[in-house]
Amino acid sequence: MLENKNLELYEKVRSVPENAQKTIQGGRLKGFTDINPSWRIKELTEQFGPCGFGWKYEITRQWTEITAPDTIAAFVNINLYVKYDGEWSEAIPGTGGSSLLSNEKNGLYTNDECYKMGLTDALSVACKALGMGADIYWGADNTKYNDSKPNNIQTDDTEYKCEQCGLYFKDFEWNGNKYTAKTAHEWSTKKNGRALCKKCADTAAKTGESA
Repeated sequence: MLENKNLELYEKVRSVPENAQKTIQGGRLKGFTDINPSWRIKELTEQFGPCGFGWKYEITRQWTEITAPDTIAAFVNINLYVKYDGEWSEAIPGTGGSSLLSNEKNGLYTNDECYKMGLTDALSVACKALGMGADIYWGADNTKYNDSKPNNIQTDDTEYKCEQCGLYFKDFEWNGNKYTAKTAHEWSTKKNGRALCKKCADTAAKTGESA
């Protein structure tokens, strides 16, 4: 049972399903995780109700700025409102941005969806204040309510292995941080009572098998 009621919503929305995550492959954010915007819409709807009834937002400002020669950025400010326990929240602010004009290798490029992309970005920022996707943004926040970590398996170069199927843990990266097979082994042992790979742990959970 959750001891701190103030964390009730946070704990409900902190976890992001794997199919809503995508590793950024290039640019300054290479290696970081991008969250599918549709997941946030679904989560807002699930927690508060349909848009306009249980949650809503207002655009308070849109503007552009010249950020470098031949480069213009577009920005969007919003206020997000959610209806929680039958009461509307105060404004939850969010600021987002995207490129309007950029100088690419093939010449100048104008992005006619910059404000839409900025709005999506602003909504994600506002949702962060509710704890939405917190496991992605703050991987170190590993509490007794959510102490699972990914276990990458199937290599034979370490002594740490699954006690169920015998496959070996391996070093892995998660949220831009590097972890050892020993750490994965310890996490799994703490969570499951014995060292289980992700596949075996998921199977045990579904079948109700005791660790």
